[in-house]
Amino acid sequence: MFIFLFRFREFHKNPACALELLGMLVYIGAWLCALATTISPQWLTMSTSLLPVESYELGLWETCVVQDIGGLECRTYDSLLGLSTDIKMARILMCTTLCVGLLGILVAIPGLKFFSSCEELGGSRTKRTLTITGGVLGMISGVMCLIPVSYMAHLAVVHFFDDKVPDVVPRWEFGDALFCGWVAGFLLVVAGLLMVTSCSFSQGERRPAPPQRYQMMSAGEAAGKRSEYV
Repeated sequence: MFIFLFRFREFHKNPACALELLGMLVYIGAWLCALATTISPQWLTMSTSLLPVESYELGLWETCVVQDIGGLECRTYDSLLGLSTDIKMARILMCTTLCVGLLGILVAIPGLKFFSSCEELGGSRTKRTLTITGGVLGMISGVMCLIPVSYMAHLAVVHFFDDKVPDVVPRWEFGDALFCGWVAGFLLVVAGLLMVTSCSFSQGERRPAPPQRYQMMSAGEAAGKRSEYV
């Protein structure tokens, strides 16, 4: 408990620690948003005028039918080979986003100044390298999350305003998962930038130089020995 309070007081003296902790909290929250986006069936929604009491939801893993009375029936896709290329690409990119983001979190945690790990394996230089690596992985995962979400939204817009499709034909619209995915991708990029920026703060801090003191002491000892010989 006392160690935790001591570490917490360091935030007031060292802004890099507070920036790292903020970046890690945003990082974890963004990763959870990306996970919710991946498993959510509400990527695209559709309601028809022929059946006003029912609406349809399309996800990466299943499709659902929602009724106004509160009923919900979901069905997973029967075959992987039968899926469209868009859904396959979105699946691969979102799963890769989760893997890269989780790897970045695991790499960045030992590099935080809040923890005393890795101090014996190179000191602050090793911790700074781990923090930068985790931040870069976070930015990469954020960009990878934005690609499938934006692409699915683009397809929905193109199909919605297609003049070749009759007006009576129902069309897919944006679901809640798309907005959650945009937020997750943006926050992952922001978290990565915060982690990398915190390292630039730590590099600018002034540190004592023990070698210079050692040289001064050795010079004083050498002068003393010369006086003894005289």
